[in-house]
Amino acid sequence: MSGKISAIEEACYAKGMRMTDQRRVIARVLTAAEDHPDVEELHRRASAIDDNISISTVYRTVKMFEDAGIIARHEFGDGRSRYEAVPDEHHDHLIDLRSGRVVEFRSEDIERLQEEIARRLGYRIVGHRLDLYVLPLDESDT
Repeated sequence: MSGKISAIEEACYAKGMRMTDQRRVIARVLTAAEDHPDVEELHRRASAIDDNISISTVYRTVKMFEDAGIIARHEFGDGRSRYEAVPDEHHDHLIDLRSGRVVEFRSEDIERLQEEIARRLGYRIVGHRLDLYVLPLDESDT
């Protein structure tokens, strides 16, 4: 990993958190992740960089980052907690039940519809989360 400070490290420093070398590695692995890894996968990736990082260190660090609001935990119905850096911009998730792949997306149409429904029912949205659980279309489905 390069010496460049990761987005998660910057967020930790901004919150006055103490960053050990092992926490830095975990922060960089999380920042670089293009998927939503669970703790075991984070440990595998981090220990490939620093083999002194234990699974318990990863669990503690992930909890610390989550409690500080730096990373978000997701439950995608597979029994594992998976993580990502708190995004700069809201997005939703599409979860492929066959492969486990998680696709992030944003739809202005969905956002408008949610606002419209809430308003029609006498509410305003202050936050929401949308996870779509999907199966790939078979040729017979099209």
